[in-house]
Amino acid sequence: MIQVLIVEDDIRNAEINRRFVEKIDGYEVSGIATDGRQANDLLEILKPDLVLLDLFVPDVNGFELLRHIKLNHLRTDMIMITAAKELNTVREAIREGVFDYIVKPVIFDRLQSTLQKYKSFRDNLDSLEKPGMNIMVDQYKIDELLRTNDMEKGRFFVPKGIDQLTLDKITNYIHTTKEAFTAEQISVALGVSRSTSRRYLEYLVSLDQVSADLSYGTVGRPERVYRITRR
Repeated sequence: MIQVLIVEDDIRNAEINRRFVEKIDGYEVSGIATDGRQANDLLEILKPDLVLLDLFVPDVNGFELLRHIKLNHLRTDMIMITAAKELNTVREAIREGVFDYIVKPVIFDRLQSTLQKYKSFRDNLDSLEKPGMNIMVDQYKIDELLRTNDMEKGRFFVPKGIDQLTLDKITNYIHTTKEAFTAEQISVALGVSRSTSRRYLEYLVSLDQVSADLSYGTVGRPERVYRITRR
């Protein structure tokens, strides 16, 4: 079993993450820390395989804790789970070697996808290791460990209920229009149901690729209107 330490100051979020993790085969949550002191104590006692780390932790900067783990717990990996969306923060986390970076609120399918990849990574690594020996590996094994092949083939995560082909079709269409658009307009133009159109547009809103607003007409309920997010 892969032993997981959750570092999260909000006990409700920590409990949600614990339930999510323990629904996934091969994982067990061995501890929850709500501040930096607890995290350091549990790291020494439990020696977890994986830490789910919030960036905003009382009494310690999340990056300081991340670096402490890197220096003192060489066999412990980290996944950042945080509300921070700033590019510089994401870049620094990647440079510091996190296995993945997940933005709150956590979607179970997204976490499950990452933990399945991490388990595959650990299984591959464990299968190569031999006690007391420094094993040589070829490029294929390195690519397999670093998931290069998956990235080259473009297999990126999309949540349950989102089809990549339909998503591409809607994304391509909305980039051809300079005006605001509605789920109804997308539905008519592409021949999908209004509920499907709305679901995909809301997914694009969650990715910050599309913004949404309410349009108040003279009659009836306000209508949700979407626009491409200009950068």
